[in-house]
Amino acid sequence: MPRIARMVVRGEPTVYHVISRSALDGYALEKKDKDFLLGTIIWLSKIYFVEVFGFCIMGNHFHLLVKMHVGDEFSEKEIQARYSRFYEDKTKNLLSKDQIKMFRNKWANLSEYVREIKQRFSRYYNKAYKRKGFFWAERFRSVIVDKGETLINCLAYVDLNPVRAGLVEKPELYRWCSLGYHAETKNKEAFLSLDFGLKEFGVKRTEERFKYYLKYVYQKGGLAKDKGKNSGSADSLERFRHRTRYFSDSGIIGDKEFVEKVYSGFKGYFTSRHAKKPRAIRGLEGVYSLKRLSEK
Repeated sequence: MPRIARMVVRGEPTVYHVISRSALDGYALEKKDKDFLLGTIIWLSKIYFVEVFGFCIMGNHFHLLVKMHVGDEFSEKEIQARYSRFYEDKTKNLLSKDQIKMFRNKWANLSEYVREIKQRFSRYYNKAYKRKGFFWAERFRSVIVDKGETLINCLAYVDLNPVRAGLVEKPELYRWCSLGYHAETKNKEAFLSLDFGLKEFGVKRTEERFKYYLKYVYQKGGLAKDKGKNSGSADSLERFRHRTRYFSDSGIIGDKEFVEKVYSGFKGYFTSRHAKKPRAIRGLEGVYSLKRLSEK
């Protein structure tokens, strides 16, 4: 049976939540492996037309929350510079028009970006552990994510992975998630974006945005000492304290208008005779999913 084509928005910058799991049993990723995977993500994010909001690397899978930009946003000079950086081109050969077009398309492609991350890591892992075969399981999953409140909700969920797994009490103590990266490196080389599309973040300096986001995560995850009204409802806390499929399997997630708009471009992907309608997500006010999902 042929695979359903991945939903990828063409012609405009789009945010995706990406999840990919290992095919190996147990927790195959040791500390050094997580370091290598993170380094690979950072390096390729300087080449591809991608804006990274957050990540989390666990023992058997990783999350990425990224915005893929359109290739037409980048000049031929910028593409040439990225080519030279990627291939360490010492000859300074100029790319042809056809090569420029090829890289413009390749580096704006979500599947190419994730595929290269996974392939580079697989080669490293097999060499380091003297093994052969696949490291990653099925193809990666991706969810199209709205900006603003939905984006920051999804990012908080990603950053709370190590807390849910019982690895740390505070997400900033886990260096293989975006909050840990912020805390440990002060967001070295501005790897992570803090442009969430929210007005309350837009008026603050970078350092203040980080503090604001950290406070937001503590409230959403029920980690704040203050358990008052700012800590969120019981339904909201349930969404962040435990794994929820809405952030990883919903297909499209955002406000009602966003889900309807994006879905309209992908109706042909689905076999159902009836059009799908946005489903309100309990515990996330104003956030809708393309799919109705079981939480069990």
